[in-house]
Amino acid sequence: MKEKNKITVAVDGYSSTGKSTMARTLARRAGYAYVDTGAMYRAVTLYGLRHGMIEGDKVDEQALVAALDQIHITFKAGEGGANVTCLNGEEVEGEIRGMAVSNAVSPVAAISAVRAAMVKQQQAMGRDKGVVMDGRDIGTVVFPDAELKVFVTASVDVRTMRRYKELVAKGTADVNLDEVRHNLEERDRIDTTRADSPLRRADDAVELDNSYLTVAEQDDILYALFCQREREAQ
Repeated sequence: MKEKNKITVAVDGYSSTGKSTMARTLARRAGYAYVDTGAMYRAVTLYGLRHGMIEGDKVDEQALVAALDQIHITFKAGEGGANVTCLNGEEVEGEIRGMAVSNAVSPVAAISAVRAAMVKQQQAMGRDKGVVMDGRDIGTVVFPDAELKVFVTASVDVRTMRRYKELVAKGTADVNLDEVRHNLEERDRIDTTRADSPLRRADDAVELDNSYLTVAEQDDILYALFCQREREAQ
């Protein structure tokens, strides 16, 4: 029997839409590799924070860019098959999800040299297809020829509550609903207005608003889209 032709799946969208979770679930169902590109930018941000290159909303771009060849990001399988992000061999999955990194990641991700370095790695990871990759510019920059592009969105109110509950569940101290909302709105602003690879829906992407969908419903919609595009590729 002829082996199926694998495709590339690009999942883009706003912060806290759950796109990483749905992309990971799709990859598991499809038997594809999964790459969380947002985790890569978060790992770079964590490195900058640890080395004094980020103070408040100020990023020492020159120092961070000069250190890019010292920043090595890898993924390994964790419990239940979940990806665990490693920075220079150290597991940092929990640390990169905190508010300190969340507050600084968008300015870091807007730096052209950082984006170029990450995009090069991402394209190498997906060169042989059979990959589900999520982020902000996967369908527009990293894999503009992806067979399936999905753009995930949800209302700010819904996203704020999701992120708030996630932080509370992780035991984050002094989490504040207003701070979470401000962080999301600021990240949206930076992501959509940056000069290099701004967040936008690709012309041929399917928009998926999951504001009022259950997790099962959104996963089924995405899987149905995947099956259709994979059939078309045969």
